[in-house]
Amino acid sequence: MSNTIIIGIAGGTGSGKTTLVNKLNEALGDEVLTLTHDYYYKAYSHLPFEERALLNYDHPNAFDTESFVQDLIKLKEGISIERPCYDFSRHTRSKETVIEIPKKVIIVEGILIFENIELRNLFDIKVFVDTDADVRIIRRLLRDVKERGRELDSVVSQYLNTVKIMHEEFVEPSKKYADIIIPQGGYNKVACAMLLDRIRVLLINE
Repeated sequence: MSNTIIIGIAGGTGSGKTTLVNKLNEALGDEVLTLTHDYYYKAYSHLPFEERALLNYDHPNAFDTESFVQDLIKLKEGISIERPCYDFSRHTRSKETVIEIPKKVIIVEGILIFENIELRNLFDIKVFVDTDADVRIIRRLLRDVKERGRELDSVVSQYLNTVKIMHEEFVEPSKKYADIIIPQGGYNKVACAMLLDRIRVLLINE
């Protein structure tokens, strides 16, 4: 195996994971490759749009985690991968793929990345971003409507019927696997600085 460091950043929807990832990317620059579990949503292309829209996308079974694990292993071994892309407005994978090359630091982000033991065991550092539920739902609403082109009513319905329930069943319990718990994610400057220091120490020692 190579000297690649893999960092897992988990937490509920809208918790501030992406903000934390962006802070790490800014600080570490070209040494970092960022991957999100969302890239590996199953396609369900055999279903019509109306049925795909009703699926539970916050359950572990919505992801092709096995392929994600295999791609991370390849990257750690110094092998490039061809990862999928996901179209959130259509609830299916896009026809496009992206070639990703190995980097010294790989950051993996997602709500359920600590739920799967094989995926969890690949991480050298496991970070859980902990944020109040009311803040998380507001952020999710803004993101899904503005960035993912979804209707407000659809986002609210999904949150009440699946997101909240799945968070309580799968996401929150996975917090126990974290090495570090960061309140407010990337907005917590002290915690960000401490995490960066830890990553740099690992890079020096590799």
